[in-house]
Amino acid sequence: MTMLQTPDYETARDLLLTRVEPVEAEEIPLEEAAGRILAADLAAEEDVPPFDRSPYDGYAFRSADTAEASREHPVTLAVTEEIAAGQVPSKPVTPGMAARVMTGAPIPEGADAVCMFEKTVFTEAEVTLFAAFRPGENIVRRGEDVRRGAVLARAGDPIDAGTAGTLAAQGIARPSVRRRIRVGLISTGDEVTEVDAPAEPGKIRNSNRYTLTAALARAGAEPVWLGLAGDDTERIAALIREGARRCDALVLTGGVSVGDYDLTPAAMDAAGCETLFRGAAIKPGMACAYGMLAGKPVCALSGNPASSLTNFYVIALPALRKLAGCREPVPAPITVTLRDGFGKKSPAVRFLRGRLDLTDGTVRMALPADQGNVVLSSGIGCDVMAVVPAGSGKLEAGTALKGFLL
Repeated sequence: MTMLQTPDYETARDLLLTRVEPVEAEEIPLEEAAGRILAADLAAEEDVPPFDRSPYDGYAFRSADTAEASREHPVTLAVTEEIAAGQVPSKPVTPGMAARVMTGAPIPEGADAVCMFEKTVFTEAEVTLFAAFRPGENIVRRGEDVRRGAVLARAGDPIDAGTAGTLAAQGIARPSVRRRIRVGLISTGDEVTEVDAPAEPGKIRNSNRYTLTAALARAGAEPVWLGLAGDDTERIAALIREGARRCDALVLTGGVSVGDYDLTPAAMDAAGCETLFRGAAIKPGMACAYGMLAGKPVCALSGNPASSLTNFYVIALPALRKLAGCREPVPAPITVTLRDGFGKKSPAVRFLRGRLDLTDGTVRMALPADQGNVVLSSGIGCDVMAVVPAGSGKLEAGTALKGFLL
Protein backbone atom coordinates (compact mmCIF):
# COMPACT_ATOMS: atom_id res chain seq x y z
CA MET A 1 0.00 0.00 0.00
CA THR A 2 1.06 3.63 -0.48
CA MET A 3 2.57 5.31 2.55
CA LEU A 4 0.61 8.31 3.81
CA GLN A 5 2.38 11.56 4.58
CA THR A 6 1.07 13.47 7.62
CA PRO A 7 -2.53 12.21 7.68
CA ASP A 8 -5.06 13.68 10.11
CA TYR A 9 -5.16 11.83 13.40
CA GLU A 10 -8.43 9.99 12.74
CA THR A 11 -7.19 8.65 9.39
CA ALA A 12 -3.92 7.58 11.01
CA ARG A 13 -5.66 5.98 14.00
CA ASP A 14 -8.25 4.16 11.88
CA LEU A 15 -5.65 2.88 9.39
CA LEU A 16 -3.67 1.34 12.23
CA LEU A 17 -6.85 -0.13 13.72
CA THR A 18 -7.64 -1.95 10.46
CA ARG A 19 -4.29 -3.73 10.57
CA VAL A 20 -4.54 -5.42 13.97
CA GLU A 21 -6.67 -8.25 15.36
CA PRO A 22 -7.11 -9.42 18.96
CA VAL A 23 -4.62 -11.84 20.45
CA GLU A 24 -5.69 -15.37 21.40
CA ALA A 25 -7.71 -16.29 24.49
CA GLU A 26 -6.71 -18.16 27.61
CA GLU A 27 -8.44 -19.36 30.76
CA ILE A 28 -7.21 -17.95 34.05
CA PRO A 29 -8.27 -18.22 37.72
CA LEU A 30 -11.09 -15.84 38.57
CA GLU A 31 -9.07 -14.28 41.40
CA GLU A 32 -6.53 -13.10 38.79
CA ALA A 33 -9.08 -11.80 36.27
CA ALA A 34 -9.63 -8.20 37.40
CA GLY A 35 -9.07 -5.85 34.47
CA ARG A 36 -8.67 -8.62 31.92
CA ILE A 37 -10.72 -8.59 28.71
CA LEU A 38 -13.48 -11.16 28.25
CA ALA A 39 -12.95 -13.34 25.19
CA ALA A 40 -16.57 -14.53 24.97
CA ASP A 41 -19.99 -13.21 25.89
CA LEU A 42 -20.98 -13.96 29.48
CA ALA A 43 -24.47 -15.50 29.41
CA ALA A 44 -26.18 -16.60 32.60
CA GLU A 45 -26.35 -20.37 32.97
CA GLU A 46 -28.37 -20.14 36.20
CA ASP A 47 -30.97 -17.90 37.79
CA VAL A 48 -29.62 -15.65 40.55
CA PRO A 49 -30.86 -16.13 43.19
CA PRO A 50 -31.65 -19.78 42.33
CA PHE A 51 -34.78 -19.87 44.53
CA ASP A 52 -37.28 -17.50 46.14
CA ARG A 53 -35.74 -16.29 49.41
CA SER A 54 -36.38 -14.04 52.36
CA PRO A 55 -34.73 -10.61 52.57
CA TYR A 56 -35.28 -10.46 56.33
CA ASP A 57 -35.30 -12.42 59.54
CA GLY A 58 -39.05 -12.91 59.92
CA TYR A 59 -42.01 -15.13 59.08
CA ALA A 60 -43.21 -16.55 55.75
CA PHE A 61 -46.95 -17.17 55.33
CA ARG A 62 -49.90 -17.12 52.92
CA SER A 63 -50.88 -13.51 52.16
CA ALA A 64 -54.53 -14.64 51.95
CA ASP A 65 -54.40 -15.39 55.69
CA THR A 66 -53.75 -11.68 56.40
CA ALA A 67 -56.46 -10.23 54.14
CA GLU A 68 -58.44 -8.90 57.14
CA ALA A 69 -55.51 -8.22 59.47
CA SER A 70 -55.10 -4.81 61.12
CA ARG A 71 -53.81 -3.29 64.36
CA GLU A 72 -57.31 -3.61 65.81
CA HIS A 73 -57.92 -7.10 64.39
CA PRO A 74 -54.59 -9.00 64.26
CA VAL A 75 -54.15 -12.50 62.84
CA THR A 76 -52.33 -15.23 64.72
CA LEU A 77 -50.70 -18.12 62.81
CA ALA A 78 -49.14 -21.36 64.05
CA VAL A 79 -45.37 -21.72 63.43
CA THR A 80 -44.45 -24.92 61.57
CA GLU A 81 -40.62 -24.76 61.59
CA GLU A 82 -37.55 -22.52 61.54
CA ILE A 83 -35.55 -22.28 58.29
CA ALA A 84 -32.03 -20.85 58.37
CA ALA A 85 -30.05 -19.66 55.34
CA GLY A 86 -28.59 -22.72 53.65
CA GLN A 87 -31.35 -25.03 54.89
CA VAL A 88 -34.22 -26.50 52.87
CA PRO A 89 -37.86 -26.26 54.05
CA SER A 90 -39.20 -29.61 55.26
CA LYS A 91 -42.94 -28.92 54.99
CA PRO A 92 -45.30 -26.63 53.07
CA VAL A 93 -47.07 -23.66 54.60
CA THR A 94 -50.82 -24.33 54.68
CA PRO A 95 -53.75 -22.10 55.70
CA GLY A 96 -53.34 -20.74 59.21
CA MET A 97 -49.63 -21.60 59.34
CA ALA A 98 -46.31 -19.70 59.06
CA ALA A 99 -42.62 -20.60 58.96
CA ARG A 100 -39.89 -18.72 60.81
CA VAL A 101 -37.27 -17.74 58.17
CA MET A 102 -33.82 -16.17 58.42
CA THR A 103 -32.33 -13.72 55.91
CA GLY A 104 -31.47 -15.62 52.72
CA ALA A 105 -33.52 -18.69 53.64
CA PRO A 106 -35.67 -20.35 50.94
CA ILE A 107 -39.38 -19.55 50.97
CA PRO A 108 -41.32 -22.74 51.75
CA GLU A 109 -43.98 -24.04 49.37
CA GLY A 110 -47.35 -22.35 49.90
CA ALA A 111 -45.97 -19.12 51.42
CA ASP A 112 -46.09 -15.95 49.30
CA ALA A 113 -45.24 -13.13 51.73
CA VAL A 114 -42.78 -12.32 54.53
CA CYS A 115 -43.01 -10.03 57.54
CA MET A 116 -39.92 -9.04 59.52
CA PHE A 117 -39.69 -9.96 63.21
CA GLU A 118 -39.90 -6.34 64.36
CA LYS A 119 -43.45 -5.96 63.05
CA THR A 120 -44.82 -9.07 64.77
CA VAL A 121 -45.49 -10.47 68.20
CA PHE A 122 -44.33 -14.05 68.49
CA THR A 123 -43.76 -17.05 70.73
CA GLU A 124 -42.12 -20.38 70.01
CA ALA A 125 -45.42 -21.70 68.66
CA GLU A 126 -47.25 -18.68 67.22
CA VAL A 127 -46.80 -15.36 65.39
CA THR A 128 -49.27 -12.47 65.36
CA LEU A 129 -49.49 -10.10 62.37
CA PHE A 130 -51.04 -6.62 62.45
CA ALA A 131 -51.38 -5.74 58.73
CA ALA A 132 -52.52 -7.20 55.45
CA PHE A 133 -49.85 -8.34 52.99
CA ARG A 134 -49.89 -8.56 49.21
CA PRO A 135 -48.81 -11.70 47.30
CA GLY A 136 -45.03 -11.51 46.74
CA GLU A 137 -44.47 -8.84 49.39
CA ASN A 138 -40.97 -8.95 50.90
CA ILE A 139 -39.87 -11.93 48.81
CA VAL A 140 -36.73 -11.91 46.65
CA ARG A 141 -37.85 -13.89 43.63
CA ARG A 142 -35.82 -16.52 41.82
CA GLY A 143 -33.93 -14.82 39.00
CA GLU A 144 -34.60 -11.32 40.36
CA ASP A 145 -30.92 -10.43 39.94
CA VAL A 146 -30.12 -12.52 36.84
CA ARG A 147 -32.31 -14.61 34.54
CA ARG A 148 -30.88 -17.73 32.94
CA GLY A 149 -29.83 -16.99 29.36
CA ALA A 150 -29.39 -13.25 29.88
CA VAL A 151 -26.19 -11.76 28.38
CA LEU A 152 -24.45 -10.14 31.34
CA ALA A 153 -21.27 -8.90 29.70
CA ARG A 154 -19.94 -8.87 26.15
CA ALA A 155 -16.76 -10.21 24.65
CA GLY A 156 -14.31 -7.33 24.68
CA ASP A 157 -15.51 -5.89 28.00
CA PRO A 158 -13.05 -5.59 30.91
CA ILE A 159 -13.74 -7.60 34.03
CA ASP A 160 -14.67 -5.14 36.77
CA ALA A 161 -15.90 -5.81 40.29
CA GLY A 162 -19.48 -6.43 39.17
CA THR A 163 -18.41 -8.79 36.39
CA ALA A 164 -16.11 -10.72 38.73
CA GLY A 165 -18.88 -11.16 41.27
CA THR A 166 -21.34 -12.22 38.56
CA LEU A 167 -18.87 -14.77 37.20
CA ALA A 168 -18.56 -16.19 40.70
CA ALA A 169 -22.33 -16.29 41.12
CA GLN A 170 -22.52 -18.31 37.90
CA GLY A 171 -19.91 -20.80 39.12
CA ILE A 172 -17.33 -19.74 36.51
CA ALA A 173 -13.99 -20.23 38.25
CA ARG A 174 -11.81 -19.89 35.12
CA PRO A 175 -13.17 -17.27 32.69
CA SER A 176 -11.95 -17.09 29.10
CA VAL A 177 -10.03 -13.85 28.59
CA ARG A 178 -7.65 -12.40 26.03
CA ARG A 179 -4.08 -12.92 27.07
CA ARG A 180 -2.21 -9.83 28.19
CA ILE A 181 -0.42 -8.23 25.24
CA ARG A 182 3.35 -7.75 25.37
CA VAL A 183 4.53 -4.37 24.08
CA GLY A 184 8.23 -3.87 23.46
CA LEU A 185 9.83 -0.51 24.28
CA ILE A 186 12.91 0.87 22.53
CA SER A 187 14.59 4.22 23.19
CA THR A 188 16.92 5.88 20.69
CA GLY A 189 19.40 8.76 20.79
CA ASP A 190 23.01 9.02 21.91
CA GLU A 191 21.99 11.73 24.36
CA VAL A 192 19.71 9.38 26.31
CA THR A 193 21.04 7.65 29.44
CA GLU A 194 19.42 5.34 31.95
CA VAL A 195 17.70 6.72 35.02
CA ASP A 196 20.42 5.60 37.43
CA ALA A 197 23.33 6.90 35.34
CA PRO A 198 25.37 9.86 36.69
CA ALA A 199 24.29 13.22 35.25
CA GLU A 200 26.66 14.23 32.44
CA PRO A 201 26.80 17.35 30.28
CA GLY A 202 24.62 17.01 27.18
CA LYS A 203 22.82 13.88 28.43
CA ILE A 204 19.17 13.39 29.43
CA ARG A 205 17.66 10.61 31.50
CA ASN A 206 15.35 8.17 29.79
CA SER A 207 12.00 9.44 31.04
CA ASN A 208 10.13 8.15 27.96
CA ARG A 209 10.81 4.54 28.94
CA TYR A 210 9.10 4.95 32.30
CA THR A 211 6.33 7.24 31.06
CA LEU A 212 5.25 4.70 28.45
CA THR A 213 5.80 1.75 30.79
CA ALA A 214 3.29 3.32 33.18
CA ALA A 215 0.84 4.16 30.38
CA LEU A 216 1.01 0.60 29.00
CA ALA A 217 0.62 -1.01 32.42
CA ARG A 218 -2.38 1.20 33.14
CA ALA A 219 -3.90 0.00 29.85
CA GLY A 220 -3.46 -3.63 30.93
CA ALA A 221 -0.47 -4.43 28.69
CA GLU A 222 2.82 -6.03 29.74
CA PRO A 223 5.67 -3.62 28.90
CA VAL A 224 8.89 -5.32 27.75
CA TRP A 225 12.08 -3.23 27.83
CA LEU A 226 14.14 -4.09 24.75
CA GLY A 227 16.97 -1.63 25.11
CA LEU A 228 18.56 1.73 24.44
CA ALA A 229 19.76 1.88 20.85
CA GLY A 230 21.55 5.23 20.63
CA ASP A 231 21.90 6.77 17.16
CA ASP A 232 22.69 3.55 15.32
CA THR A 233 20.48 2.43 12.45
CA GLU A 234 21.58 -1.20 12.60
CA ARG A 235 21.18 -1.37 16.37
CA ILE A 236 17.67 0.11 16.16
CA ALA A 237 16.78 -2.31 13.33
CA ALA A 238 18.11 -5.28 15.32
CA LEU A 239 16.02 -4.33 18.34
CA ILE A 240 12.92 -3.93 16.14
CA ARG A 241 13.45 -7.45 14.72
CA GLU A 242 14.01 -8.85 18.23
CA GLY A 243 10.87 -7.11 19.47
CA ALA A 244 8.81 -8.52 16.61
CA ARG A 245 9.91 -12.01 17.71
CA ARG A 246 9.18 -11.49 21.41
CA CYS A 247 6.26 -9.08 21.53
CA ASP A 248 2.84 -8.31 20.06
CA ALA A 249 3.62 -4.66 19.31
CA LEU A 250 6.51 -2.21 19.52
CA VAL A 251 6.78 1.39 20.69
CA LEU A 252 9.93 3.40 19.96
CA THR A 253 10.80 6.95 20.97
CA GLY A 254 13.17 9.36 19.26
CA GLY A 255 14.65 9.79 15.81
CA VAL A 256 11.44 10.30 13.80
CA SER A 257 11.87 13.90 12.63
CA VAL A 258 13.87 14.97 9.55
CA GLY A 259 17.31 15.72 11.01
CA ASP A 260 20.63 14.03 10.23
CA TYR A 261 20.32 11.91 13.39
CA ASP A 262 16.69 10.93 12.91
CA LEU A 263 17.39 7.33 11.99
CA THR A 264 14.30 5.44 13.16
CA PRO A 265 12.36 5.42 9.83
CA ALA A 266 15.46 4.09 8.04
CA ALA A 267 15.88 1.47 10.77
CA MET A 268 12.24 0.44 10.32
CA ASP A 269 12.90 -0.04 6.60
CA ALA A 270 16.07 -2.00 7.34
CA ALA A 271 14.15 -4.27 9.75
CA GLY A 272 11.62 -5.07 7.01
CA CYS A 273 8.71 -2.94 8.23
CA GLU A 274 5.89 -1.91 5.94
CA THR A 275 5.55 1.81 6.66
CA LEU A 276 1.93 2.96 6.89
CA PHE A 277 2.41 6.69 7.42
CA ARG A 278 5.00 9.31 8.40
CA GLY A 279 3.89 12.15 10.62
CA ALA A 280 0.40 13.05 11.79
CA ALA A 281 -1.35 16.42 11.60
CA ILE A 282 -1.56 16.99 15.35
CA LYS A 283 0.18 19.13 17.93
CA PRO A 284 1.97 18.02 19.99
CA GLY A 285 3.08 14.72 18.49
CA MET A 286 3.32 15.49 14.78
CA ALA A 287 6.65 13.68 14.35
CA CYS A 288 6.06 9.92 14.19
CA ALA A 289 6.33 6.86 11.94
CA TYR A 290 4.00 3.87 12.01
CA GLY A 291 4.36 0.52 10.30
CA MET A 292 3.80 -3.22 10.50
CA LEU A 293 6.30 -6.04 10.85
CA ALA A 294 5.24 -9.69 10.84
CA GLY A 295 1.65 -8.57 11.42
CA LYS A 296 2.62 -6.51 14.47
CA PRO A 297 2.30 -2.72 14.82
CA VAL A 298 5.50 -0.70 15.11
CA CYS A 299 4.79 2.73 16.63
CA ALA A 300 7.70 5.16 16.46
CA LEU A 301 7.07 8.33 18.45
CA SER A 302 8.84 11.60 19.08
CA GLY A 303 11.61 11.81 21.63
CA ASN A 304 9.95 14.86 23.18
CA PRO A 305 8.14 13.46 26.24
CA ALA A 306 4.81 15.29 25.97
CA SER A 307 4.72 14.80 22.20
CA SER A 308 5.31 11.06 22.45
CA LEU A 309 2.69 10.61 25.17
CA THR A 310 0.05 12.61 23.27
CA ASN A 311 0.64 10.66 20.06
CA PHE A 312 0.56 7.41 22.04
CA TYR A 313 -2.85 8.18 23.55
CA VAL A 314 -4.36 9.49 20.31
CA ILE A 315 -3.09 7.03 17.67
CA ALA A 316 -1.21 4.07 19.17
CA LEU A 317 -3.32 3.19 22.21
CA PRO A 318 -6.61 2.48 20.37
CA ALA A 319 -4.80 -0.08 18.19
CA LEU A 320 -3.17 -1.65 21.24
CA ARG A 321 -6.57 -1.83 22.93
CA LYS A 322 -8.01 -3.62 19.89
CA LEU A 323 -5.02 -5.96 19.92
CA ALA A 324 -5.79 -6.69 23.58
CA GLY A 325 -9.38 -7.60 22.65
CA CYS A 326 -11.28 -4.45 23.71
CA ARG A 327 -14.71 -4.22 22.09
CA GLU A 328 -14.60 -0.39 22.00
CA PRO A 329 -10.91 0.46 21.44
CA VAL A 330 -11.50 4.13 20.61
CA PRO A 331 -12.38 6.09 23.77
CA ALA A 332 -15.92 7.41 23.86
CA PRO A 333 -16.09 11.13 22.98
CA ILE A 334 -17.17 13.53 25.70
CA THR A 335 -17.68 17.28 25.86
CA VAL A 336 -15.38 19.15 28.23
CA THR A 337 -15.59 22.77 29.38
CA LEU A 338 -12.31 24.61 29.93
CA ARG A 339 -11.89 26.00 33.41
CA ASP A 340 -8.98 28.10 32.19
CA GLY A 341 -8.25 29.98 28.98
CA PHE A 342 -5.61 28.82 26.48
CA GLY A 343 -3.58 31.60 24.90
CA LYS A 344 -2.11 29.99 21.78
CA LYS A 345 -3.57 29.69 18.31
CA SER A 346 -3.94 26.19 16.82
CA PRO A 347 -3.24 26.07 13.06
CA ALA A 348 -3.37 22.24 13.27
CA VAL A 349 -5.53 20.05 15.48
CA ARG A 350 -4.17 20.44 19.01
CA PHE A 351 -4.62 18.11 21.98
CA LEU A 352 -4.72 19.68 25.41
CA ARG A 353 -4.00 17.54 28.44
CA GLY A 354 -5.65 18.29 31.73
CA ARG A 355 -7.57 16.99 34.70
CA LEU A 356 -11.23 16.97 35.63
CA ASP A 357 -11.98 19.67 38.19
CA LEU A 358 -15.04 19.35 40.47
CA THR A 359 -14.27 22.24 42.81
CA ASP A 360 -17.78 23.74 42.85
CA GLY A 361 -19.65 20.62 41.81
CA THR A 362 -19.46 21.48 38.09
CA VAL A 363 -17.27 19.33 35.85
CA ARG A 364 -14.61 21.39 34.13
CA MET A 365 -11.20 20.68 32.61
CA ALA A 366 -8.27 22.31 34.38
CA LEU A 367 -5.24 22.95 32.16
CA PRO A 368 -1.63 22.69 33.36
CA ALA A 369 0.28 25.96 33.12
CA ASP A 370 2.46 24.72 30.25
CA GLN A 371 1.41 22.42 27.40
CA GLY A 372 4.84 22.42 25.70
CA ASN A 373 6.20 19.44 23.73
CA VAL A 374 8.95 18.75 26.26
CA VAL A 375 7.04 19.59 29.45
CA LEU A 376 6.38 16.17 30.91
CA SER A 377 5.74 17.31 34.48
CA SER A 378 2.53 19.03 33.41
CA GLY A 379 1.13 15.57 32.66
CA ILE A 380 1.08 14.67 36.37
CA GLY A 381 -2.46 13.86 37.42
CA CYS A 382 -3.93 14.37 33.95
CA ASP A 383 -6.98 12.24 33.23
CA VAL A 384 -8.59 13.88 30.19
CA MET A 385 -7.62 15.27 26.78
CA ALA A 386 -9.45 17.91 24.76
CA VAL A 387 -9.36 18.32 20.99
CA VAL A 388 -8.89 21.86 19.67
CA PRO A 389 -10.04 22.08 16.02
CA ALA A 390 -7.52 23.19 13.40
CA GLY A 391 -7.67 26.91 12.72
CA SER A 392 -8.75 27.83 16.24
CA GLY A 393 -7.58 31.03 17.85
CA LYS A 394 -7.07 31.71 21.53
CA LEU A 395 -9.58 29.95 23.77
CA GLU A 396 -11.48 31.59 26.58
CA ALA A 397 -12.37 29.96 29.88
CA GLY A 398 -15.75 28.27 29.48
CA THR A 399 -15.04 27.07 25.92
CA ALA A 400 -16.64 23.67 25.22
CA LEU A 401 -14.50 21.16 23.33
CA LYS A 402 -14.72 17.52 22.35
CA GLY A 403 -12.42 15.26 24.31
CA PHE A 404 -11.92 11.85 25.88
CA LEU A 405 -10.95 10.35 29.21
CA LEU A 406 -7.52 8.77 29.62
